[in-house]
Amino acid sequence: MQPTINLLVQLQELIIARAQQEAGMPGAQLGPLDDSIHALTQELPADINQQFTRLLQKSPLAIVPVVNGVCTACGMTLPVSLVHLVHAAEQIYQCPSCARLLFHRASGARNIRKSPRRSDPPKVGVERFSASSLMIPALQGTKRDDVLAELCQKLDDEGFVDDADKLLEAALQRETIISTAVENGLAFPHVRCVEGGALTFALGIAPKGIKFDPAGEATTRIIFLMVIPTAASAFYLKLLSGLAQVFQKPENREKLLEADTPAKMWRALLKATRVAIQ
Repeated sequence: MQPTINLLVQLQELIIARAQQEAGMPGAQLGPLDDSIHALTQELPADINQQFTRLLQKSPLAIVPVVNGVCTACGMTLPVSLVHLVHAAEQIYQCPSCARLLFHRASGARNIRKSPRRSDPPKVGVERFSASSLMIPALQGTKRDDVLAELCQKLDDEGFVDDADKLLEAALQRETIISTAVENGLAFPHVRCVEGGALTFALGIAPKGIKFDPAGEATTRIIFLMVIPTAASAFYLKLLSGLAQVFQKPENREKLLEADTPAKMWRALLKATRVAIQ
């Protein structure tokens, strides 16, 4: 049954990638993704495809990983016997609480972002998802993989994730599906299923621009790297759409590109997104 589970996970990633393309780049050419989705769907047994499709109609996620004995979609602690069965993968099991299909995922980077203290003032807008310490005004790398490594290391150094190397590996795997570069010199690389904390992003500027999409000709200068817990997958699309909309405007991009310190970048980001991202 493991090959079928792998197929379901891959198919879901393609479906999510399609939604991300629509959110980040309205009017994007989606034909190749649609063809890949159709091809994988044809490989599924009819009964599993029907179940998978029915679950997708209720939620963006139909199959989710079990991490530390917990369904990462609804947060239910699963019976130990069920966790062992999911790991064995002799058949496909569902969460008793949310009914999503379950799979065992090899260990990856974990989100170790600290919860706010009760005495801290409430955060609003993008303050909920990032911090001044996660701004990099001048990335040193000149290639996609190098700047992604810098952003992953920044998240690790600042105590938001626990393993920069695993995070980078997952980010590069995601880029093999379809590039996360969009118009206007923007890119939104990301890693889903980074459990343990809240949706978080680091932001870096490539001053001279890099070729983020190997198949494209455009250069990318503004790069948001996001780590996304399973439960935040649907909200991520709203955040992506909001950021893409805000930075379609040249004046907002220029303010970011002019910033030469993390503090100035952070102020520019807060000001540009104040209305669009609540």
